[in-house]
Amino acid sequence: MKKTIKDYNLSGKKVIIRCDFNVPIENGVIKDESRLKKSLKTIRYARKNNAKVILMSHLGRIKTEEDKQKYTLKPVAQRLSVLLRKKVKFIDETRGKKLEDTINNMKDKDVILIENTRFEDLEGKKESNNDKELGKYWASLGDIFINDAFGTIHRSHASNLGIASNLPNGIGFLVEKEIKELTKLTNNPKKPYTIILGGSKVSDKIGVISNLITKADYILIGGGMAFTFLKAAGFKIGSSICENEKLSFCKEILDKYQEKLILPIDIITATEMKDNVKTNERFINEIEEDEIGLDIGPKTLEVFKQYIYDCKTIFWNGPVGCFELKPFENGTKELFKIITNTKAYTLVGGGDTARAAVAFDTQNKVSHISTGGGASLAFLEEIDLPALAIINEK
Repeated sequence: MKKTIKDYNLSGKKVIIRCDFNVPIENGVIKDESRLKKSLKTIRYARKNNAKVILMSHLGRIKTEEDKQKYTLKPVAQRLSVLLRKKVKFIDETRGKKLEDTINNMKDKDVILIENTRFEDLEGKKESNNDKELGKYWASLGDIFINDAFGTIHRSHASNLGIASNLPNGIGFLVEKEIKELTKLTNNPKKPYTIILGGSKVSDKIGVISNLITKADYILIGGGMAFTFLKAAGFKIGSSICENEKLSFCKEILDKYQEKLILPIDIITATEMKDNVKTNERFINEIEEDEIGLDIGPKTLEVFKQYIYDCKTIFWNGPVGCFELKPFENGTKELFKIITNTKAYTLVGGGDTARAAVAFDTQNKVSHISTGGGASLAFLEEIDLPALAIINEK
């Protein structure tokens, strides 16, 4: 069992907490602050126990100098100040004398937020490639490291693996809860157990399909990835997205588990992916050459409902259509209605599926929404999670 923040005496200590503040920001306004709110328990615990709290996070991808203005964490510091009812001092650099002096002058219960860790990616991707010297430098700023960023737990970054390699460490309450909830899907899940997989790429889901196909009763396939499976099954998919290099995998797993893998039987199509476009409802053997499949159809929803109705465990990762556009939202929207009207334990993977849950106001009607899409898939694949493996055992 991994050490947690509760296993340390924090009083007077400089505690670095790696959070996941990778939130959507438009014109300085945070559009979805759920990740901020889920980090509050760990931050409040550290303050209650008289720690000097140093917060770190990445935001977006930094490829140019211009990206720095777009992806600054300053709006996060401002919003955290309101949520914590405590001034969160923002340091607009990732290293240097200003940062060091501010930390050295901290008082117990003070909170600072360091600028976006991925600013260090501009020269040699030092953050994302886990530069050892950067990890050591950041570790030198604190006494204890707490990883509470589940969304990057499967990554080897300087701000998680790098710091943890150089300090006494543990996990925060958010990561602890994620592990507890996801373990329900890997450790004798209650049956019947149905998995819903969507999103655009089969390649993102190969590991989880291969690992969970023997544990789940059914895997329902939607989204863009469904068309690679449909093509592998011999259907013409028009101009729909397809990973041709994954056709052999899809065919092999369909042949082996044809009773477990449930594909769409009808599709909502259009010639363009945009609002106010003319749509068609097609059976999967009727898709025309110039049409793109952009959502599952109503008959597929009825089929999926039959496999979901009496389930005791449901895991869903990836929307089943382009839900951001009105003409193609129905599949994902109705599927949320279906799963939230069951008595099952329902876990929604992060990323786009979590955003869809918020968009359709169902975030409080599922058992758990993970804060990490890729991380939740990696956990369920039961592969090594570097930033978790490095954490000290009790």
